[in-house]
Amino acid sequence: MNTKTKAWIEAVRLRTLPASVAGVVTGAACAFHYGMQSWLQALLCLLFATAAQVASNFANEYFDFRKGLDRKGRDGFRRGVTEGDISPRAMLAATLATLGGACAIGLAILLLNGQWWLLLPGVLIAIFALAYSAGPWPLSHHGMGDVAVILFFGIVPVCLTAYLCNGSSFIAMPLALPSSAAIGLLAANILIVNNYRDMDDDKACGKHTTVVIFGRKVMGYVYLANGLVAIIIMSPVWRETLPYGGWFIPFLYLAIHYSIWLKLRKRSGAALNPLLGLTAMTLLMVSLFTAAALFMSAVK
Repeated sequence: MNTKTKAWIEAVRLRTLPASVAGVVTGAACAFHYGMQSWLQALLCLLFATAAQVASNFANEYFDFRKGLDRKGRDGFRRGVTEGDISPRAMLAATLATLGGACAIGLAILLLNGQWWLLLPGVLIAIFALAYSAGPWPLSHHGMGDVAVILFFGIVPVCLTAYLCNGSSFIAMPLALPSSAAIGLLAANILIVNNYRDMDDDKACGKHTTVVIFGRKVMGYVYLANGLVAIIIMSPVWRETLPYGGWFIPFLYLAIHYSIWLKLRKRSGAALNPLLGLTAMTLLMVSLFTAAALFMSAVK
């Protein structure tokens, strides 16, 4: 594999893609629990969410380069544009093409569903994909990235997927809303690890992430708290739907979460990169456990 291909793979940021998958999986599981109406809508939601996240990742790399926020040899994953492996023009074109693909999928969802008010959240998601790192007030530069992640990787995808898969019905919202909050908190932990690693670079270039604003120690405890709150939210669902395994799942998750947190406190720089992937995988694990519990309960 040549350097350019590797650079494009790094730009996609495969390690973080569980964030977009988890929200849709959880939303589809909530819908299935109340009577799934359309698996096609679930598939389209998954494609839309993944394409939107990849577009946001491409945009982040392009606009951070244009603003001089990245440096060569950084501790994080290799940035192809900054290192000269990918031209800025090619990255901008990839950003617009991927975002255009996401918008096309969104229009397909609208045509199938017929609920044109859903154009509003679709437009907001597209704007967020760019506004996270672009525009006159990038969210990630002003301590708003964590809130945006909770909203657009938790609440929006879980609830919208459940709504669409239940035939444009809000019947699953009593389950989808708390689940979406839990998924959002766990997705925010991926961003915390990323910003925890990059704090020194971000501070030097004037990028005010929550880790820069509050410091590593505080945000380390926020990371721990996010996991605890998420598991408290989800535990009743697991206990109710998996009477025997429902008590085991929270303890398994907490053991893994606590182990990652201990490593987070001790590591710095590139040594934090594996924890980013582990945090994303624990998020996916929670969504899959939730899906399994709700599917098993629905088919009893």
